[in-house]
Amino acid sequence: MSLTDILSPSDIAAALRDCQAPDSFSPKKFFQISGMSKKSSSQLKEIFRILDNDQSGFIEEDELKYFLQRFECGARVLTTSETKTFLAAADHDGDGKIGAEEFQEMVQA
Repeated sequence: MSLTDILSPSDIAAALRDCQAPDSFSPKKFFQISGMSKKSSSQLKEIFRILDNDQSGFIEEDELKYFLQRFECGARVLTTSETKTFLAAADHDGDGKIGAEEFQEMVQA
């Protein structure tokens, strides 16, 4: 399964266009524009599984850096500050990584 099986390619493109400039990425805005914030819990679990590149059960900082590229291979890499802000916003238990429940909470917030 791919992200375009769950999210509309045009919504993904619009979300990526919105954050093309370095340091313009806002997770909340990206989730809204891409349509992720309207998806069911099971759909968000599947999106998380796709974004968890190494299938560790967590999205770590190095995976977050390439977050946008999981949606489109030519997309930019997140800046260090964007990556750290994204991680801090979702990592509620302070373990330095985002679990599936933390991801779902952040998307649906």
